[in-house]
Amino acid sequence: MNILVLAGGYSPERDVSLASGAQVVKALRNRGHRTLLLDPYKSIEAQPSFEALYEAYAKDDYTHAIPAQEPDLAALKRDFGDGEALLGRYVLAACKLADVVFIALHGSYGENGQLQATLDLHGVRYTGSDFTGCMLSMDKKIAKTLMELHGVQTPPTATPESALPLVIKPPCGGSSIGVSIVRDKAELARAIAYAQEYESDMLVERYIAGREFSVGVLDSCVLPVIEICPKAGWFDYTNKYQGTTVDICPAKIPDEWAVRLQDAARKAHKALRLGSYSRVDFIVSDDGEIYCLEANSLPGLAPVSLLPQEAAAAGISYEEMCEKIVELAVNRGG
Repeated sequence: MNILVLAGGYSPERDVSLASGAQVVKALRNRGHRTLLLDPYKSIEAQPSFEALYEAYAKDDYTHAIPAQEPDLAALKRDFGDGEALLGRYVLAACKLADVVFIALHGSYGENGQLQATLDLHGVRYTGSDFTGCMLSMDKKIAKTLMELHGVQTPPTATPESALPLVIKPPCGGSSIGVSIVRDKAELARAIAYAQEYESDMLVERYIAGREFSVGVLDSCVLPVIEICPKAGWFDYTNKYQGTTVDICPAKIPDEWAVRLQDAARKAHKALRLGSYSRVDFIVSDDGEIYCLEANSLPGLAPVSLLPQEAAAAGISYEEMCEKIVELAVNRGG
């Protein structure tokens, strides 16, 4: 098949996306597909066919290392931006040339449903959840309400004036960007300002001490539970992407915990109308209570990311997982 991978974009998570997209291209090429990657934020020249597009823009290697710091979006806009447009010129036309578009974007319009709705309007097949699932899961306030209604417990909502400790985050962020754990009143103003660098709104929750887990869903199959163990601190942006976290999969937990976590992931996936794959993140408190932190409609797909590790534990190789995601898009029309 002719497959176009979209990765990068105008998002604080663009480096994570580029790392995922690079590995997806490699995997799909190894499975015999003609595959290339485009950053949808950057304009390209119009091409008459996928063959011409591939000839003009395909690279032999798309390897991308994730820097320790979040990307400079102001510099990105200055260097590549087209006003307020989030799709570069002729990127949508390029999508129409492919048999299927593999969405490896994270954050902003890649995960909030805008891109999916645009592709739907133009009859373009794409991987992952549709615009509804992306929109519902991206807004953590909406997702929180829906998950609670479907029996999935989340951390109690709070206000900045509530008793500490608290977690303060942008409602539509990801990769822990803009997120702070506030343990001291002196940290409160800085945490609020940090969250509001990314959104004017914010979500405040009670901090839950405990162990962190994640559960993936692939083609309605709930994958093995993975435990996330930062070597220091908590699972922030640096610990996520700089090799300072130990992941254990399958998690070494009681069977009863695994069943409860997988059941909660299944319920969250269904409540948020997610599509062919997702990843749901949890904290299990010291007294054994399970709290859902968020659901991801487009989880990271580098081989060391959580979902691929879970798939591997279920006997699904990275290349098989990527091709499965493409097959689901083709067979279901999205």
